[in-house]
Amino acid sequence: MHKSTRLAGIVLALATAAAGARGDDGQPIRVALIEGLSGSFANAGEAVSRNLTLAVERINSRGGVRLPGGSRPLELVRYDSKGNNEEALAMLRSAIDHRTTFVMQGNSSSTAAVLVDALNKHNQREPGRRVLFLNYSAVDPALTNEKCSFWHFRFDAHADMRLAALTDVLRDDAQVKKLYLIGQDYSFGQHVLRQGRAMVAAKRPDIDIVGDELHPLGRIKDFAPYAAKIKASGAQAVLTGNWGNDLTLLIKAARDAGVEARFYTFYGNALGVPAAIGDAGVGRVIAVAEWHPNVGTRASDQFYAAFRERFPKPQDDYVHARMHAMVEMLAAAIEKARSTDAVAVAKALEGLRLEAPALSAFHQGVMRAADHQFIQPLYVSGMQRAGDAGVRFDNEGSGYGFRTLRYVEPKATEQPSTCRMERP
Repeated sequence: MHKSTRLAGIVLALATAAAGARGDDGQPIRVALIEGLSGSFANAGEAVSRNLTLAVERINSRGGVRLPGGSRPLELVRYDSKGNNEEALAMLRSAIDHRTTFVMQGNSSSTAAVLVDALNKHNQREPGRRVLFLNYSAVDPALTNEKCSFWHFRFDAHADMRLAALTDVLRDDAQVKKLYLIGQDYSFGQHVLRQGRAMVAAKRPDIDIVGDELHPLGRIKDFAPYAAKIKASGAQAVLTGNWGNDLTLLIKAARDAGVEARFYTFYGNALGVPAAIGDAGVGRVIAVAEWHPNVGTRASDQFYAAFRERFPKPQDDYVHARMHAMVEMLAAAIEKARSTDAVAVAKALEGLRLEAPALSAFHQGVMRAADHQFIQPLYVSGMQRAGDAGVRFDNEGSGYGFRTLRYVEPKATEQPSTCRMERP
């Protein structure tokens, strides 16, 4: 290489790094949402988008992200993956082409794994355009274990953390003698059934597993045959990781078939499920999440009220504190790093505690540096009629809400990790 060309390259690299550190161009910091915004799970993608939109607006309303050269707003840019891994990769390439450093996705562990692999390769190949992946819902434990990556941060409790909380409640449910396992046939759904069986065997060896079934992801329109099998099995409980329409349609079919079993779910408190099952779900639908609207503190009520004011339609009522925490912690990490550089922000995120005023008064969390797994509380909650004890707010205008059955403090949710992270 000619000496003058090499010198020019060094000067350009230094100038680019300095501009990133100063943040003096005043341009928005682009954040890409790569999600299924059309297709079978469009409702789940749009629900995520609403949460991230409000979180971004909250940060921008207080002046944006503070950097040495001046504050910069966040800009959420939506990319429709159509629920397809190949399309998600195409959207990732488009986001990178638009100089996006921060990518968010979550509504499929299969898609998340594909994105992690693609970013591992891209970031090694193009160190001048490195990208961070922030994950709000892809809960396959492998993503922070054997497939962990320096470029990936998970802000949801992974499947084994959620299962541990759910099966602790199931363990104490003396009425359950027969359990039916059903899930979506991909990495996450397969893991939930496999690990669910193991946890139940360890905690309640007297329970008989009377069904263990996987179904195609996002392709079943009529769950009546599955509901009939559940009813015929005599199961008093069903354990499922289903989400989106695969859960709503399963619950509807169970109601129509007269299934009286309790449903132990990951996501039974949203996206139409309470309305779909109605009175049949009271005392029977159980969910696990990092937060729910009836936590009962003043700060939590204010957080929920702000969301409902921004999105007043009852059907838009899908609120998850972890998604807001993720955006707040990204902004805090950029400010801590004094840069939008991917490596600097990643290092700033490691060990970072949630300290956002709108959240930290009722929600705690810290990003574990060893595997990039966010550690936060979990609530197991049960469906009740709005107005019942502990249920001030209903879900999606359905007349049904959830009350806390068990609170698991952050430390108690932690699980060991096998992550052996390669760092730049």
